[in-house]
Amino acid sequence: MINIAITDDHPLLLEGLKNILSKEEDFHVIGCFPDAKSTLAFLSETPPQVLLLDINLPDANSLDLVADMKRKYPDLRILIISVHNEYAVIKSMLDQGANGYVQKNSSVDDIVTGIKTILLGDTYVCSQTKFILESKQQDTLLRVPKLTRREKEILQEAAQGFTTIQIAERLFISPHTVESHRKNLIEKFSTKNLSSVIKLALEYGLIRQ
Repeated sequence: MINIAITDDHPLLLEGLKNILSKEEDFHVIGCFPDAKSTLAFLSETPPQVLLLDINLPDANSLDLVADMKRKYPDLRILIISVHNEYAVIKSMLDQGANGYVQKNSSVDDIVTGIKTILLGDTYVCSQTKFILESKQQDTLLRVPKLTRREKEILQEAAQGFTTIQIAERLFISPHTVESHRKNLIEKFSTKNLSSVIKLALEYGLIRQ
């Protein structure tokens, strides 16, 4: 039997999810909560295997809440149930430790499959969420400039705070060459300065922090 808790500040949705999941032979809904406070109190006493969590709660920042739950209850599987379909929101929740993300207009099968999938240790996202993530990734790939080995080296050095002269000394090249590469990088990334280039390069995974 899979013990499940549900947290959502909309009573009708909370009751609806409870009724739907209770019909599943292997599922047992052991708690329903309207806010973070009551959820955390319950978890401290009777932690379920899976928590279905809405991210619009009246008394908590959802990112901090998920991080806190995963820190205190590392075995807890969290499936986000949300109306938000923005890439930044989805990625932030998954990065904070949520095990899955399902849109609220998804099918019952999506939720059931999501619960079973995350219990196996895998990440689950519904088809709508998957499309959003893949579209963003594809868009990023199209926008990532191709860099030469030397450009990557100079960018990595600049990201670590080294000046033009210091970079030249460390790479055994002239300051003029470093400056030329810096200008080329700014042009390739279509930014106004190297700081913006570094920020984008980190986001694209071209260099490391």
